[in-house]
Amino acid sequence: MTSVYAQRRARLAAQLGDGGIAIIPTAPERGRNRDNSYLYRHDSYFYYLTGFTEPGACLVLRADGSSTLFCQPKDLEREIWDGYRLGPQAAVQTLGVSEALSIDDLDTRLPRLLENQATVWWPFATHEGLAARVEGWLGQVRARTRAGALCPAAQGDVCTLLDEMRLVKDAHELDLMRRAGQISARAHIRAMQRSARMLRAGEAVCEYHLDAELLHEFRQGGANGVAYESIVAAGANACVLHYRADKAPVRAGELVLIDAGCELDGYASDITRTFPANGQFSGPQRDLYQLVLASQKAAVAVTKAGNRFSDAHDAAVAVLAQGMLDVGLLDRNVYGTAQDVIAQRAYFQFYMHRTGHWLGMDVHDCGSYVEPSEIDQSTQHTDALSGQVVTTRPSRILRPGMVTTIEPGIYVRPAPGVPQAFHHIGIRIEDDAVVTDTGCELITRGVPVEVAEIEALMRDYPPQERPV
Repeated sequence: MTSVYAQRRARLAAQLGDGGIAIIPTAPERGRNRDNSYLYRHDSYFYYLTGFTEPGACLVLRADGSSTLFCQPKDLEREIWDGYRLGPQAAVQTLGVSEALSIDDLDTRLPRLLENQATVWWPFATHEGLAARVEGWLGQVRARTRAGALCPAAQGDVCTLLDEMRLVKDAHELDLMRRAGQISARAHIRAMQRSARMLRAGEAVCEYHLDAELLHEFRQGGANGVAYESIVAAGANACVLHYRADKAPVRAGELVLIDAGCELDGYASDITRTFPANGQFSGPQRDLYQLVLASQKAAVAVTKAGNRFSDAHDAAVAVLAQGMLDVGLLDRNVYGTAQDVIAQRAYFQFYMHRTGHWLGMDVHDCGSYVEPSEIDQSTQHTDALSGQVVTTRPSRILRPGMVTTIEPGIYVRPAPGVPQAFHHIGIRIEDDAVVTDTGCELITRGVPVEVAEIEALMRDYPPQERPV
């Protein structure tokens, strides 16, 4: 495994330029409340280059490929309280870095490492206080110029280099993401079946019951935990895009929207499914669900290498715009044709987010959505809703190994002219897609999306918890 991280460090080093040096710290520990910290989660950029998950660490990488890791020293007393530390002595062989030093030596050793380098690269605007520390280290280098030391004359945002590297996943990353998708799919199935089982038994069901099923399956499958706070939204709560699982009741006859995914060894999954709480869609629910599913299929069909990232959104909106007119969400006499709906952005009343985002170590992963080779090209148009002038640039051209979500939806809040049968229905269907030469691989379809399959799954729930 160390070879994967060594190869990444070598690729980054080759981009630093003559006399380049990069500083990449990990995330700090953060206090939650009195004498209690949040569960620690490493910095994604740092982990991408090291595979190291301990706090209190920083990687320094030079253009010649040599690397220095600063990490917590061994401390038997603290390890009794806080757990095992790798320590500098073991880090060289375990992580494959050139040398390792105590993090306590960072402020004294780093100025020396910066001496006589041309450019210092570090992650801009990602670590509070880091800019001031870099200036402090450079200040110490400048203080030695009379002794012949040269101070780096340029600074660069190392994220611009790493974002491009992380955007296309390697085989190791894709394997982890497929496994994370499988675990998350099982968790969604477990929650869906729990909902049906409890309601049919006449038991009271709340959103937190279903959230508990997700968490159980994530950990049962070996995941580190959630990739983001799970959304478990029953009934009208599904119309709140970033709703969090709470204590609202889950009622027969209503839909439940679950947006949840686990994190496995630093990589996220992201699945959304919408299902009838008791396992049976009503007519209006079915109509809107089928519309969202059709829009997702249209988006999936255009997600392939050579197409644009924005093509999926455009394809989904085209289907949704026509469907909103067909089912009566939008009045033809008011809004005209589907093309008119798109031009006026009238669909925005019921569909107000984009159809996808990059996925990887972060659930909203890094990487530009603009094609780098066309960044100097721009167009302007007046937004139909806000009246503001919007500047756009050509969307990213998809390449094999990129991973994106595909997640269209419809959210119907009561409003004048909106048929009452659709009020409070919120639907989103989301899958994770690996871009290939000929299309895309959906790595989260372990949980079904077709109406008949969902109803069958919830009808044929197991009588007891599945065996480990």
